[in-house]
Amino acid sequence: MDVVEERAAHMEMKRLNAAGLKAAGYDERNRKLVVETTSGTFEYSNISPEVYRRLMSSPTPASYYREFVEEEFTPRRIK
Repeated sequence: MDVVEERAAHMEMKRLNAAGLKAAGYDERNRKLVVETTSGTFEYSNISPEVYRRLMSSPTPASYYREFVEEEFTPRRIK
């Protein structure tokens, strides 16, 4: 297990009830977002707390994720 996987393993992941998304977690100090999808787990860097807050409170988290995370930030597959 590398450092990123270790950090993700200790991050509090919150369930998402959305098509293709299972859970998300956020490390505010390091500005890292980890998203668990049906196709894998991905880490995104330089994510503002506001983006995470909006993802988690969106009535359509899958749409928000695609538009404001997937299209704007480069993922790093961690699982």
